Amino acid sequence: MTISAIILAKNEKDNIAECIESVKFVDEINVIDDFSTDDTVKIAEKMGAKIYQRALDGNFAAQYNFALTMATGDWILIIDADERVTPELKEEIRQVTTLNERYGYKISYLNFAVGRPLYHGGWLSHSGLRLFPQGMVRYEGLVHSQMIHKLPLRTLKNYFLHYSYPTWEHYFKKFNSYTELAAQENHKKGKQANFFGDILLRPFFAFFKMYILRSGWRDGKIGLIMAVFHFFYTMTKYVKLYYMQNTMGGTK
Repeated sequence: MTISAIILAKNEKDNIAECIESVKFVDEINVIDDFSTDDTVKIAEKMGAKIYQRALDGNFAAQYNFALTMATGDWILIIDADERVTPELKEEIRQVTTLNERYGYKISYLNFAVGRPLYHGGWLSHSGLRLFPQGMVRYEGLVHSQMIHKLPLRTLKNYFLHYSYPTWEHYFKKFNSYTELAAQENHKKGKQANFFGDILLRPFFAFFKMYILRSGWRDGKIGLIMAVFHFFYTMTKYVKLYYMQNTMGGTK
């Protein structure tokens, strides 16, 4: 059975080489590039990946659906540019694709923030469906794309390494981008932000859930920092939604 790896990328020159190196065991590596202005394309081409340039325009589902049409493998492996396949995960992927059973496979990931692993707080979690037979999945949604399928699911034992936030500058760029896209998606769905419930109360619950219920405190200082930032992430996306609905004539 052949495997196609799909990587969405934009200005990932610091990540793309290690990502591609970690998936060189597959039969085809497709990089869907959002017109990078750095050396992402040059590096990826040098490492043997196929490059398809297409504007993302904030629509991750459309980008992934395009990527699926370009893939030729019997199986599809979805990996982000800032993720790595470990040797243990590689062997497990080989095993299940060789069996060729009609399952979709979830793969967990271990997040790193400024070089520190986040084992608790919900950061070591299932990323959702990442390995599946060709032609069995399509995507919907913007920021957090939803995968539409009828596959029975299993979870692999091993996980990706996810270098999600190499620097705080990188973190806050994602923070601003993702909160904006989340607000836009909710606004398009007709959702309304309540000032008291969503902006004042919901962030406290988000912090409590990450830091206490999911034991973020066990990761020490970085666990506290990430829980506090999650408080502000939650508040920010609802503040943005609240003012979007205001500009459209919603509740003041």
